[in-house]
Amino acid sequence: MATSRALFGTDGVRGVANDGLTPELALALGRVVGARLGAGTRVLLGGILPTPAVAELVPDAGARAGAVISASHNPFPDNGIKLFGLDGFKLPDAEEAAIERDLEAAGDGPRPVGAGVGRISPWPEAGERYLSGLLARFPLDLTGLRIAVDCANGATTVTAPEALRRLGARIDVIGDRPDGLNINEGCGSTHLAALSRTVAEGGHDLGLAFDGDGDRVLAVDSSGAPVDGDQILAICALWMRDRGLLDGGAVVTTTMTNLGFRRAMAAEGIEVRWTDVGDRYVLEEMRRSGLVLGGEQSGHLINLRYGPTGDGLASALMLLSALLDRGEPLERAAAVVVRLPQKLVNVRVADKGALAGAEEVWRAVRACERALGEDGRVVVRPSGTEPLVRVMVEAPTEAECVEWCATIARVVASTLGEGV
Repeated sequence: MATSRALFGTDGVRGVANDGLTPELALALGRVVGARLGAGTRVLLGGILPTPAVAELVPDAGARAGAVISASHNPFPDNGIKLFGLDGFKLPDAEEAAIERDLEAAGDGPRPVGAGVGRISPWPEAGERYLSGLLARFPLDLTGLRIAVDCANGATTVTAPEALRRLGARIDVIGDRPDGLNINEGCGSTHLAALSRTVAEGGHDLGLAFDGDGDRVLAVDSSGAPVDGDQILAICALWMRDRGLLDGGAVVTTTMTNLGFRRAMAAEGIEVRWTDVGDRYVLEEMRRSGLVLGGEQSGHLINLRYGPTGDGLASALMLLSALLDRGEPLERAAAVVVRLPQKLVNVRVADKGALAGAEEVWRAVRACERALGEDGRVVVRPSGTEPLVRVMVEAPTEAECVEWCATIARVVASTLGEGV
């Protein structure tokens, strides 16, 4: 099976299930990865698990690799395959490139026979093993807290409510009825409205919203107001700094991070380093610089003291640890970040790869940058997982955000849109 384009994106192999990301491609990819590990392999099948659980369990089980099939934070047709190395970290670029080369060379992948064929073994205790390890790292007492939880009709349905119950919280759960089609549909970290209503109407202390595969978390405070990844990261950075756990005195974020976060960290003497959008780039900078905390506005936070990848449940427990230690509600803790108005628009396009050469788009971007000067930012980038171009504008006023975002989005649509 020849591949005509780069197989791996910013977060695994992505595509529409059965159209681009086909069963044939998945099988060939499995054969190539198996061959790189040593012919046929023994597969431990953990069932429905959050993506970070697999990352944790690879080294725990002494495995040589891990694989997850997941829609992540996307609608169910937009699926993906995520791979992890023997250390639980996502594969480096060089290893992904080697897999692509092997796939090109091997056609539909090697076909071992006889004793070379591997076997599949169910691993029913995988979820409990992950959960027990996570709770051992966060021995919290949440007695007295009432928390609403949105599981996005995804993988955290089997872990997040149980973890919080064991820690003593009183919880109410929504988005916990997956049917194979409704993952991330009007729920979870990409759609906070349902959770906000649940919290505001139910008298909860706060709400936690995970995405479909459980590597992200966002929150809402007791009034139902959203608390994004920038605010959660700021709360956790200050908590770790105060406990002497923030190695290097710095955090890593991406270009999407609100300017208000950077100003808040500067006021506290914490350095902010930024990368391109994508948790893999955040992680690369963290490992390169010996830092332990980083994350994205989307709620994908990484704390290398607690695991090798972004883990929504671990991030939620880290946030709760900070709130308990500080003895303050989420709304007060989140106020450390005074957000500048920010607007994000997604434009569906025919070829997101054509953005780099779309001079009309970059002319509009430069005009926006000249108008905003030092008081704002504009970021235009292709999505790493969907056929979209994302336009983000940050400005002193909401009106400026809306105006410039709409202007640039129109140019993107007219230049690269599906109808072009």
